[in-house]
Amino acid sequence: MNLLIINLDKAIFSDNSASLARLKEYSHLVDRIFVIVWTTKKEQPIIYQDKLFIYPTNSFSRLFYFFSSFTIARNILRNNKIDLIFTQDPFETGLCGWLIARTNKIKLQFQIHGDIFSPYFKLESFANKLRIILAKFLITKPDNFRVVSQRVKQSLVKLKIPKEKIFVLPIFTDINKFIPATIKNNLKNKYPQFNFLILMASRLSPEKNITLAIKAMPNVLKNNPEAGLIIVGSGPEEKDIIKLIKKLKLQKNIYLEAWTDDIASYYKSSDLFLLTSNYEGWGLTAVEATAAGCPIIMTDVGCANEFIVNNKNGIIIPVDDQKALENSIANLIQDENLRNRLSENAKEAIKKLPIKAEALELYKKSWKEAMNKTK
Repeated sequence: MNLLIINLDKAIFSDNSASLARLKEYSHLVDRIFVIVWTTKKEQPIIYQDKLFIYPTNSFSRLFYFFSSFTIARNILRNNKIDLIFTQDPFETGLCGWLIARTNKIKLQFQIHGDIFSPYFKLESFANKLRIILAKFLITKPDNFRVVSQRVKQSLVKLKIPKEKIFVLPIFTDINKFIPATIKNNLKNKYPQFNFLILMASRLSPEKNITLAIKAMPNVLKNNPEAGLIIVGSGPEEKDIIKLIKKLKLQKNIYLEAWTDDIASYYKSSDLFLLTSNYEGWGLTAVEATAAGCPIIMTDVGCANEFIVNNKNGIIIPVDDQKALENSIANLIQDENLRNRLSENAKEAIKKLPIKAEALELYKKSWKEAMNKTK
């Protein structure tokens, strides 16, 4: 089996990239994998063990991604039989993959990692409105879909996509990095002024709705003045978040930190983890925090009601509901028994997640199913 992937992930070219490591693992499941990565920066191709071939487009601008992709794909197809093309989304890469697959009569899989049919996704930008129009045109084209949650699957079913064409496979979490991890960087030692530490770990972008947690803090602090919120991450919303913290005079209770490679220590030395996104495909940090034994409050997105079950191994609140968030935080601060119960129940949920070998076999199964589909 030979695969061709159309990819947006420029992190593949970074040293010690998790994305590259993942592609190397995929390459051992098949004969060869060819990856076209949309880039404008001049990157060097990567070849791994004559099994993985990664080609940057190095396009003059983003407008030339399509032309560059077709040129590289033509060269690949001249010397190799490709059995399946899969793309990172049903938007721009999906259109590109479909055109290549259609022209060369190759099977096609779309991967959908986000909850793209959430109403919040469309409202986020005009570009997203256009992407949804494109996605609704393209979703009848692939031979199957790989999605990361039942939530995303149901959104496709509502659009009349047959259930048997949708393969659900959550984002793999290596829980062994979190369950036995020791605390190397203890947040409680770093912030001794707080008697209750709340953690968020996220890209600072609009869909993550970090501002919901910040706006909830004044009411939380009325009865719990020694609580602190640590936000780990960076992104386009960073300046606005800093302005909001200053506006609400929360500089002594909310701190921003850059991303850390030792996020396991942060989970393990916090009393509560928050995920306040408007939409998620799965919610990787929610699973990581749960594996590390940190109680969690999350909005009803991604893995909520699939992996995180309300009042069993976490607390689920409605999206963008500030009052529900305030009340849930206050309850967990006051109720240590509840926090302990959520952590204990989380251990059972974690056991149900596939180990890496199982996850890789499921990826391979999804590709085979796409190849065996008839229109």
